[in-house]
Amino acid sequence: MGQDTRADVATRRVVYELLGEGNALVRPDLEYTSSSGESLAFDLYEPPGGDGPTPRPVVVLVTGYNDLGMQRFIGCKAKEMESYRSWGRLMAASGMMAVTYECREPAADAPAVLRHLRDASTTLGIDRARIAVWSCSGNVPNALGLLMNEPGLAGAALLYGYMLDLDGHAHVADAAVTFRFATPAAGRSVHDLPADLPLFIGRAGRDETPGLNDSLDRFVAHALRENRPVTVVNHHTGPHAFDITDNSQASRNVVRAVLEFLRARLGG
Repeated sequence: MGQDTRADVATRRVVYELLGEGNALVRPDLEYTSSSGESLAFDLYEPPGGDGPTPRPVVVLVTGYNDLGMQRFIGCKAKEMESYRSWGRLMAASGMMAVTYECREPAADAPAVLRHLRDASTTLGIDRARIAVWSCSGNVPNALGLLMNEPGLAGAALLYGYMLDLDGHAHVADAAVTFRFATPAAGRSVHDLPADLPLFIGRAGRDETPGLNDSLDRFVAHALRENRPVTVVNHHTGPHAFDITDNSQASRNVVRAVLEFLRARLGG
């Protein structure tokens, strides 16, 4: 076997395991038509066995980065990161499908993936009425844009992510310049999200990423002020990316809570 040339962050799996996740069915490199008309690949994770009831709910793991940049900095595309692969298998072991995908234009390719899943739902065995979103870190602003612009989604789990610039702050905009992630929800507010959209927000209490928790805390405050259906879990000792870097019971509890939230929203 060849040497793994990916950066360390790309080789880390989720610190939580489920019985049966290793038996998840993976259909790699299926095709969808990107925003530019180019054919790009997506991977579909299915529950073990493959003979259960269909159609099934699906979770889309939304990325906010161009894969060409990802390959330069960490040595692989987002869908080739072990964290994305293990999250996909965990979701499959929990009775849901999961989708990871190639990306060129993050803000436009995420809705293109969603459109393909809905259009091909019968062929793929997907319940188009039960689609949720998962995202983390600098990918979250792109997920928020998708949630604002695409009606009918069942919920979203957002982990240790930059959120929205509120109350005159510019932490997300500044970080987007530094880290080069997409911000299609720039200039918008919590009010622009569907009023009944359930959100799970996982907070890393010891996150040292500049301005991240400030944007997250302001988002939560605004969401609660508007009485939105938001679930907030604060991993008070957790660092950024605790799901792959902090092998503790507290981290595993949050991962389990994410899976339970998605199952509850999707009926997986």
